[in-house]
Amino acid sequence: MSDFPDFSEIHAELRSVAADLLAKDTVDWPLLVSAGWIGLDAAEEAGGAGATFAEVAVICEELGRAAATTSYLGGAVLAIGALNAVPPNESRDVLLQAVVTGDVRATLALPGGAEPAPFDLATTRLGWRVHGRATFVPDAAGAQRLLLPARDADGTAVLVDVAADAPGVTVTEQPVLDETRRLATVTVEGVELGEAAVWQFDGDSESALRGLTDRAALAVACDSLGVAQAMLDATVSYTGVRQQFGRAIGSFQAVKHACADMLVRISVARQLVEAAIGAPGPHAVAMAKAYATEAAVEVAGKAMQLHGGIGYTWESGVHVYLKRAALNRSLFGSPAEHRAQLGRRYQQR
Repeated sequence: MSDFPDFSEIHAELRSVAADLLAKDTVDWPLLVSAGWIGLDAAEEAGGAGATFAEVAVICEELGRAAATTSYLGGAVLAIGALNAVPPNESRDVLLQAVVTGDVRATLALPGGAEPAPFDLATTRLGWRVHGRATFVPDAAGAQRLLLPARDADGTAVLVDVAADAPGVTVTEQPVLDETRRLATVTVEGVELGEAAVWQFDGDSESALRGLTDRAALAVACDSLGVAQAMLDATVSYTGVRQQFGRAIGSFQAVKHACADMLVRISVARQLVEAAIGAPGPHAVAMAKAYATEAAVEVAGKAMQLHGGIGYTWESGVHVYLKRAALNRSLFGSPAEHRAQLGRRYQQR
C-alpha cells in the first residue's frame, strides 16, 4: 500500500464541503476565514494549511460554480500568492499571519491586464517613494493593506506594502457588468515608505512576477470552469423536466447534441486547467485561460438559449453566470492575448 495520500479523495471531500458552505445565503469574509480557505497554501508556521495551489483551485472552481460574491480572488489567492513569493522577513511574516487569521484584509494590486508592475519606486533621503496606477484590481475596495508590484530605479521588480488609507493612496471602485465581483483602480501618488515596506522577490524577480500573473489567470480559469459546469448541470436538469409536445425537451435530438457539445467543451477545458495546475508555466496557463474562459461564455450563452424564454429573465439566474463568464474572459488577459503569447513561443522555435 502506498504511503502517499489519495489527493483525488481529498479534493472530492474539499469540493463537497465547499459546495455545502457556498450554498448558504451569505458567505462573508469571516466565514471564509473560519473555513480555513484564506491560508490554504500558506505555510503552517504562518497559521496556514501548508497545502498547494491544487487545493486553492478546487475552491476557485466551486466559487465559480456558485457564482459567489466574495473577496477570495484578491484577498486570498492573490494576496497569499504575493506574500509567498517573498522570502521570509519580519514585516512580511507579521502581515502573512494577520492575513491568514483574518485580522487584516490585503490584496495584490495586480492590474487585470497590461503591465504587471505598474508602480515605480524611487529613492529619497528618508527611504523610498512609490507612485503609479493599476486598473481592474480585484477586491482592492475594502482591503486594509495593498501589495504593489513595482519596479525600482534599476527596473527590478519588487513588492511594496502600503496601508490602503495612507495619504496619497486612492482606491476607486470600477463598476462592471458582473455584479459578483468588485474591481477598483488603485492610484498611488508619492507615498513615502521605509525599507521594511519594500521586499525583494524570492529568486529571479521577473519569473516571480510572471508567476503571480499566471496564478491570477489560472484562478480565473478555474472559476470559469465552475461557471460552465454549473450551466451545464442547470441546463440538463431544466431540459429533463420542461415539457413540449408531450415530452421532455431533453429528449429532442437537437437539445441532446447541444448539451453534448457543452460537455465536450467543458471536458477539454478541464484537461487544460488540470494540466496547468499540475505543471504550471506561462504556456500551459495561457492555453487554460484562453480556452476555459471562452468555453464558459459559450456554454452560458447556450444554456440561456436552451432555457428558452425563462432563460432571459432575472428569475432564472442564467444572466449572473453569463456576465461572470464574460468578465472572466477579459480579466488577466483575453483569449486573443494569451493565444498571441502562444504564437510568439512557436515563432521563436
